[in-house]
Amino acid sequence: MTLKENLLKALNGEAVEKVPCVSVTQTGTVELMDAVNAPWPESQSDAKMMADLAIAAHEIAGLEAVRVPYCLTVLAEAMGCEINMGTKNRQPSVIAHPYEKPEMLDAATKPDLKTAGRIPAVIEAIKMVRERVGPDVPIIGGMEGPITLASDLVSVKSYMKWSIKNPDALAQANAFANEAAIEYANLMVEAGADVICIADPVSSPDLMSPQDFHDKLMGTITEFADKVNAPVVLHVCGNVTAILNDMADCHCKGLSVEEKVEDVKGAVDLTKGRAVMVGNVSSPFVLLSGDEEKVTEAVNNALDSGVAVLAPGCGIAPMTPTANIKAMIAARDKYYQ
Repeated sequence: MTLKENLLKALNGEAVEKVPCVSVTQTGTVELMDAVNAPWPESQSDAKMMADLAIAAHEIAGLEAVRVPYCLTVLAEAMGCEINMGTKNRQPSVIAHPYEKPEMLDAATKPDLKTAGRIPAVIEAIKMVRERVGPDVPIIGGMEGPITLASDLVSVKSYMKWSIKNPDALAQANAFANEAAIEYANLMVEAGADVICIADPVSSPDLMSPQDFHDKLMGTITEFADKVNAPVVLHVCGNVTAILNDMADCHCKGLSVEEKVEDVKGAVDLTKGRAVMVGNVSSPFVLLSGDEEKVTEAVNNALDSGVAVLAPGCGIAPMTPTANIKAMIAARDKYYQ
């Protein structure tokens, strides 16, 4: 079975001989940047550097998929947000929002995403990756989820306020963002991505109540999953235990969770038949700052709990040692011996 077949079967809830070990979240590290001369922020915009760094996580670190790009601002920038491009060890971030007042949304127009901002570089990078790794290695296209995109466009402050005082504006922002998110995701699929992972931290119970997730957010995420032409993995940061049942009803194949979800076995049982669990080796406390013993313990716990896809619980921190990523794959291999 190829790596691509193994991942797709796992995400579909089918039996596999060995749980795939990938990262559905960002994979760029300083060690890998140095190894292939593709540092941030340059490799956030340059298609060849982007492809080089993405492939390094597969060919050097050993992850069983190539994930591209590295931040949650590509679509936000294309849609009019102002971006700080970050540094070698800090990701880009949104620093200004084009639609902070409800009336601004009435005049909002979606640009031609095929030519907007860094999207052409991402699309070209995916094509380069496919040409270089061949048909049997899966490509994961990563992006900001529609809820997070909506909050970037209007600002988190406005988004939170509208969720309480102006539900019509909230719904308008979600719909506008989702149209663009679906189009961008499908552009990545057309270029060669096999799986789409949306990171939607603004959906977290840390920011929006579980009731708001049910009433105001999950419909948008479900529409996204239904209209994207590839399996979708939904990543929400924080302890999402309170919304896991609703997340499983969003039609996403996989749910990517952090170590903050302590009862992963319970999560697997709760979501069985609707979605599979992806995770949940801690990015900050194990991969970044742990050692081989700690990595092995976290891997064994995740596999014992029944994750369908073994992965970091969140984006790999830029200063993560390559040795710890390799240790994650080695521990998975040892688990099956």
